[in-house]
Amino acid sequence: MVYGDYECPFCAVLDVALAQLDVRVCFRHFPVRSSHPRAWPAACAAEAAGEQGQFWAMHDALFADQGRLEDPHLWARADALGLDVARFDADRRSEAVLTRVKASFRAGVSCGVVTTPSAFLDGVLHPGRDVLDVLS
Repeated sequence: MVYGDYECPFCAVLDVALAQLDVRVCFRHFPVRSSHPRAWPAACAAEAAGEQGQFWAMHDALFADQGRLEDPHLWARADALGLDVARFDADRRSEAVLTRVKASFRAGVSCGVVTTPSAFLDGVLHPGRDVLDVLS
């Protein structure tokens, strides 16, 4: 299980590293608002894309271009993925999506996550850059 933040550069590095391994990833949102102000909207965008079956495609697109997480870029990504952009925008602003992102964040806190990236590998929490060291 990986807890990540779409604005965290180390999360993007971890995402690339995991893609090169033959592992199944369970991604959980852990947007760190204090240092990454667009992380919450990006997490909601991924969840909204998931409403149309494109969570992982949006996830990959967000990590691929972390410097462009403002609304027009999120809409452009949604359009490029073939999503109904109006529905995507309504979903990402919905209470249901926000509730899922908040629940993911709270679950991380209750499991001891305090930084990103953090990953549980074989039941052991590896916080921050430590997870990158473990994988290399």
